[in-house]
Amino acid sequence: MSFTNNIADITRSIVDAPPAHYVVKVQSFSLLAKNSIERYESGNFEAGGYKWKLALYPNGNKRRNVMDHISLYLLLDDTSSLHHGWEIYVYFRFFLYDQKNDNYLVVQDTVRKERRFHKMKVEWGFDQFLPLKDFNLASKGYLVDDTCAFGAEVFVCKERSTGRGECLVMMKEIITYKHLYVFDNLSKLDSECYDSKPFNAGNYKWKIKLYPKGKDVEMGNYLSLYLALADPSALSPGSKIYAQIILRILDQKQAKHHFGKANYWFSASTHENGASRFMPINNFTNQNLGYVVKDTCFAEAEVIVLGVVDDLP
Repeated sequence: MSFTNNIADITRSIVDAPPAHYVVKVQSFSLLAKNSIERYESGNFEAGGYKWKLALYPNGNKRRNVMDHISLYLLLDDTSSLHHGWEIYVYFRFFLYDQKNDNYLVVQDTVRKERRFHKMKVEWGFDQFLPLKDFNLASKGYLVDDTCAFGAEVFVCKERSTGRGECLVMMKEIITYKHLYVFDNLSKLDSECYDSKPFNAGNYKWKIKLYPKGKDVEMGNYLSLYLALADPSALSPGSKIYAQIILRILDQKQAKHHFGKANYWFSASTHENGASRFMPINNFTNQNLGYVVKDTCFAEAEVIVLGVVDDLP
């Protein structure tokens, strides 16, 4: 994450008016650190049509190596309603109540710079909001009876959409799925293609597609065998599945199975992958080789989903 962390980029001023949008009052401030609360997030509040939170680090943001300062940030809340590519340009300023003089210290960017919030960047603020030595100084009036109050004003300057996007996720845990299907009465089959019943593998439904007389230019010469998505229409146009597949025709006599192995991308438009020249038809029908016994063959699919691409929400 990027934050404003250069002291030269920060302007501090005094105003009488309280913050227009939100105030966080903290009692027993010293107990935050004693109870190991390194970061406190406020409840959400609405400004400019969006929901926001304040994130307070009472002893500095250790992840940013901040020491001897309070860190304070503005956090865009409930990003689930934001589409990828949607950007919000925001000008904001933070307040700290001076209880002695009944006014407010205001901390903001020196040049009133707009900050861009979006799906992957939801937090902006100040690493060095205020030195702790100043905050704790009784004459300053910020901390009185261990009580203080922070505030914020948030102004949305503009919004825009930058377009679509996608997210590729490669699987850390690899799971192998196997499915065996029996194609029987082969001599009576008169269609070009036969499908297995759908089966589940990696949260998707698949089916084995057998072309006993071949597919396309290989018809009459080779048996063709494919793996297909059972319901490709369930995928969004931008979704893809990267899978390693092994297709087998089992040898029912000597267990010398015929197989092919490859990696493919599956999608709504490319929902079927495999081999048009999987096995010569003469070998498949040769009774001595054991691929067809009693007019029946066994086809097996082994599926490993390696990665998934989805549209960014």
